[in-house]
This record gives sequence, structure tokens and C-alpha cells, in this order.
Amino acid sequence: MTEKKMIGYTAGAFDIFHIGHLNLLKRSKENCDYLIVGVTTDELIKKAKKGSSVIPFSERFEIVSSIRYVDEVVVQDDLDKVLAWKKYHYDVLFSGDDWKGNPRWVGYENELSKVGAKVVYFPYTKETSSTKIRQVIDKIYGALD
Repeated sequence: MTEKKMIGYTAGAFDIFHIGHLNLLKRSKENCDYLIVGVTTDELIKKAKKGSSVIPFSERFEIVSSIRYVDEVVVQDDLDKVLAWKKYHYDVLFSGDDWKGNPRWVGYENELSKVGAKVVYFPYTKETSSTKIRQVIDKIYGALD
């Protein structure tokens, strides 16, 4: 009898790729057998973050696809992680702990527990973030948007 593989899922914009992104992907892969990563579309970034990505979707998708910890890359065109579960039937959803306690994520925890999936939070890499990198770039070169 073969053991069922544990499928993990995480998603993000992965804009201005940095060590925090890599940490999330590495830790996620360490905690599952097969890691699916959703890359957020440019349209969803504009809608959700009220801004635009620096790196185009196709390039961000290619970057994430090239990372050895990632088994499959998919398009994230909706932020709803329960909808993502319906598509990919993952066992565990990975996220940075900056989302822990957020009402939307508490809702995901509750809904996913009903289908036997769980949410695992990893320490957020506070020293480096796309927002901080953009702020430095904006200060030096002017606003990117």
C-alpha cells in the first residue's frame, strides 16, 4: 500500500522576488510532498492591492516555476483559498504569519478544516519585503506606479 502524498498550496504575487518569498517556498516544501504555488495575475494585483506589479505576470510565473522547491505553478486569479482548495484539493495551505488572526484567514481555517485541510503559518521575514524594496526604489528613482 502506498502512502498518500501530502499536497501543499501557497500563493502570492511574488513581485520583486526576495528572500522572504524563497523562505516561504522552501519551508512549504519541507512540510509537504508536492507543492502547488499560485502566482497572482496582474489584474488581481491591481484589484486587490490598488497598485500594479513591477514584474509582469509571465515573468513572475517563470521565476516561481524555476525554483526547485516548487512542483507545480498555477494562475491565481482569485484570492479565495477555499476556491483554490476546490480546484487543487490540497491538504495544507501555507502562509506567512502576518496573516494569522486576520478575519479572512480565520474563515479559511474554519472552512478548510471542514474538508480535512489545515493552514500552517510560517514566520514572516520582517527584514525584507516587496513593500520595503519598493519604498527604497521609489525614494531613489521615483514612484514605480
